[in-house]
Amino acid sequence: MNILYQDDHFFAIDKPSGFFVHPPEASAYPVAREKICLYLLRDQFRQDVFPVHRLDAPTSGVVLFAFSKEATRALSFLFAERKMIKIYDAVARGWVEEEGTIDFPLSIKGFREPIDAKTHYRRLATVEFPVAVGKKYPTARYSHVEVEPRTGRWHQIRRHFDQIAHPLLGDIEHGDSHHNRFFRDELKISGLCLKARELSFIHPWTNQPIAIHAGACERWEKIAKIFTGA
Repeated sequence: MNILYQDDHFFAIDKPSGFFVHPPEASAYPVAREKICLYLLRDQFRQDVFPVHRLDAPTSGVVLFAFSKEATRALSFLFAERKMIKIYDAVARGWVEEEGTIDFPLSIKGFREPIDAKTHYRRLATVEFPVAVGKKYPTARYSHVEVEPRTGRWHQIRRHFDQIAHPLLGDIEHGDSHHNRFFRDELKISGLCLKARELSFIHPWTNQPIAIHAGACERWEKIAKIFTGA
């Protein structure tokens, strides 16, 4: 695992796409031990480590782990109090508005009523291909978007962009299969185009601001070339 930050209390990894943070609670298929970050990191550090939060398996990027249960509680409190600023990169179908906030409650397992959920976004770049993907439009348009979820609900970013008719590319649960296939077969970009790029907060023990960044992986290097025309 690529370690992005480490001190005496916690560390951060750049989780690859396709890896689970911890063993899935309910899965129809067995997950190999070598695809579970928790097990790999315990072997890597040769001690117990504890996940502070999680990313969906298809999502890559910054994930925090703690070296003790005390540190886990302290960092989890920052998430609960919304004192963690999370920034994601995403690719959405179509040209989204230049900036906006999606304020749409989401249904969550265990709750009788939908729970409030807010996602702020800012469009960074657009690209258009002279190809009819699907049957509705003669060209294919995509947006590179910077996303800041203000709440942390299950599949929040993916579900919110689907709600505004701009599903994320590579999302097999909430996305558009035609455009997913175009990205995979024609552009050679497979998998979910969603990356937790940055996590910033006040360090609970030093009281200093800290920002942890994940670098571009092969998928996002390809995406950058598409939007810059390189």
